Amino acid sequence: MHDKHKDVGAYIRQLAALDRSTLPPDGGERFNRLIFAASPYLLQHAENPVDWYPWGEEAFSKARQEDRPVFLSIGYATCHWCHVMEEESFENPAVAEVMNRHYVAIKVDREERPDIDEQYMTVAQLMTGSGGWPLNVVMTPDKRPFFAATYLPVEPRSGMPGIIQVLEKLAELWRTERGKLEENCGAVLGALQRAVKTDAGPLPGEDVFRQGREQLAAMYDPQWGGFGGSPKFPMPHYLMFLLRCWKRWDDAEALAMVERTLRMMRCGGIFDQLGYGIHRYAVDRQWLVPHFEKMLYDQALVATAALETFQATGDAFFRTMAEEIFGFVLREMSSPEGGFYAGLDADSEGEEGRFYLWTPAEVRECLGEEAAGIFCRFCDVTERGNFEGRNVIHHLLPPEDFAAREGMAPESLAADLDRWRGQLLAVREKRVRPFRDEKVLTAWNGLMIAALAKGYAVTGAEGYLTAAQRACRFVLERLQSPEGRLLRSWHQGSAAIPAFLVDYAFFLHGLLGLYEATLDHARLDDARRFAGEMLRLFGDRDGGGLYDSGVDAEEVLVRQKNAVDGVIPSGNAMAAMSLVRLGRILEDEQLVREGKKVLAAFMGNAVRQPAAHLVLLGAVENLASSAVEVTIAGRLDIPEAAAMLRAVGGRFLPNLVLRRAGEGGQTVADKAAAFVCAGGACRPPVSEAGLLAKLLDEVA
Repeated sequence: MHDKHKDVGAYIRQLAALDRSTLPPDGGERFNRLIFAASPYLLQHAENPVDWYPWGEEAFSKARQEDRPVFLSIGYATCHWCHVMEEESFENPAVAEVMNRHYVAIKVDREERPDIDEQYMTVAQLMTGSGGWPLNVVMTPDKRPFFAATYLPVEPRSGMPGIIQVLEKLAELWRTERGKLEENCGAVLGALQRAVKTDAGPLPGEDVFRQGREQLAAMYDPQWGGFGGSPKFPMPHYLMFLLRCWKRWDDAEALAMVERTLRMMRCGGIFDQLGYGIHRYAVDRQWLVPHFEKMLYDQALVATAALETFQATGDAFFRTMAEEIFGFVLREMSSPEGGFYAGLDADSEGEEGRFYLWTPAEVRECLGEEAAGIFCRFCDVTERGNFEGRNVIHHLLPPEDFAAREGMAPESLAADLDRWRGQLLAVREKRVRPFRDEKVLTAWNGLMIAALAKGYAVTGAEGYLTAAQRACRFVLERLQSPEGRLLRSWHQGSAAIPAFLVDYAFFLHGLLGLYEATLDHARLDDARRFAGEMLRLFGDRDGGGLYDSGVDAEEVLVRQKNAVDGVIPSGNAMAAMSLVRLGRILEDEQLVREGKKVLAAFMGNAVRQPAAHLVLLGAVENLASSAVEVTIAGRLDIPEAAAMLRAVGGRFLPNLVLRRAGEGGQTVADKAAAFVCAGGACRPPVSEAGLLAKLLDEVA
């Protein structure tokens, strides 16, 4: 077998190729029960000496029968600290002996089961004040938690207790002070029920929207861009909200925050300067040292924010940034079948970031002395290094400023940098690659479909449309049950787990993006069907809003509704936005009302914490602002129709309602024409893309 910490990808491929039908149900001598899992994260732990179970009745039944507490460990395949804890603790025979003696141990992939992760992460935050992964929870056989922690070392250090010490102490309390633990469970469950309680309210006025904008301004870092200190996350939905502020109030400061943030991220170490794509976050304020994972959702959302900024400003820098991200995704995160993979690991060869780091000697060996000197000065590659003795490549200055300082022509420097990048990338490709988590998740694919569809609408690049359509077909063909129920996750030919609200809401968002880019009626039919299914499966008829898990799903602790945005938008916010968009396209007031009901269910929470509900408030703003309605009638298979769609796609119209005639009413003879309505008035139809562009600039 491969040393999995040196080459996780090769290790997972070997495990997946095993004939598991010959193994006993417990995995036999070599494996535990995780050998039968589809999740790459669970497979990473299949040879641990810990007697892991997947989440399921078998594990909880054993815990009840043997009166043992359950040790639940939650992580994901590309998580650096999950790898650290596995190598230190879960591969350690002494730790495994204690766990196997006192506990029933369960492993969960948070990306497969966001419902489990969100509930126990909320518990961890209530109990400890913080969260993160790996998440380790100890609970009763009926799933009530009484202890939570993130990373635990083997031996006590830096004020942290060692895991064996913790496990032994909790096992002793289970035996001798069960009553106190039961009291603790009751208190935790009560706090959880209060924490997930939603507060309805009327749709707010403009003041709450302005409060959200001011909260972002207070968090904004004027020197380096972005929001907050360290660690610093991209938070693209903050940027998209600020673009709406700019559009609504001609808010130059809001637009400046967006532009600076994207520019600083693009020049920083958080952006892979050689292979492109964005890492998960930076550990510092200045975007220099990333946490090296690359997640699909970040690529989709940052590319979308960059495209919208290009639409708003016309500055090609932002279009290029999106195109670079798309190039990375199409090259490195696309499955042969058409879906998009979940993420790339932070580690390779057992070290965080090793794949991405350089020394001056390595650059000289690749580029030669003179070129390496210029490149190292431009990209801050030094002998001392900026990360553990090696270098994260980033730009100290914009290329034009560096060219002026060096006395070079900007065009010459740009050509040199492009050539050098290609040479260094070719060398880097020979290194051991970070593990790629080849799960295909419906929700994250929905985001990527929407991003690529927007990329096509903005640039006209057919490759983006082709990729979006292939991914859409992948979801429709491989991530649906025979009954038409969306599924959450696909890996190596098998799909499992009923999809959650985020899957339906994000895929609906992707379908609408594809429809707006192409006016393909089939995508609108799909959107209508999945919107209805989403309301049926997740709707709360009594309290309003949408539950995170379906009516047919397993209940973990409490059935939760959430509208707080994290690093990705909340399912309720995206669902509400998509219901309103779809209702307006179809002129279906019932769908618009359903969207408003979802928004109203969380408005008490949003009014108290606007910055935590920005996507929800963006949907409210869409309702409050006058829509720009564009209906394309006639033939779509002629050049002028494509040019008209491009005229629409090139503009920042956050309240756009774009439809094909037949959905909205107008018809025209054997040509293409556009009907534009805005501000309560409809204009005469136009049959030329240039006239449509001029008209949109007048009314938007």
